[in-house]
Amino acid sequence: MSGFGDGEEEYRGTVTVVLPGTGGASDGGAERAAGTADEGTAVRVQAHLAGHFSPLTGDYRWRGRLSPSPEVTEAFRGGVRTVVVRTPDGFEGTGVLDEPNLWGGHPVNGAGSPPFAVPHVDLGESDD
Repeated sequence: MSGFGDGEEEYRGTVTVVLPGTGGASDGGAERAAGTADEGTAVRVQAHLAGHFSPLTGDYRWRGRLSPSPEVTEAFRGGVRTVVVRTPDGFEGTGVLDEPNLWGGHPVNGAGSPPFAVPHVDLGESDD
């Protein structure tokens, strides 16, 4: 996630982080998307995400950082680690939160479908 054109796909912008099991939390002035009890609480934050295909493990690895959010930090302190990250384009991925960084934001990482568009690769296409 260097941001220097190193072949990783990237996304910068607003994302919705779905925090499971935090339905009773107070709003605190945060902009929230509507969600059901099954879905959890959705919090909008800014994010920088990037990823790449890992030939060693055969899956897509992505990681990023979320801007500071009191709701995300409160959920993390309450034991939440796994979250769903959604972009406005309709892509979503399941990621794992890490300890807050110096600026109060949380690193997040995941494997599998990322919460941003990636190039389509046709495995049946030959190089001939």
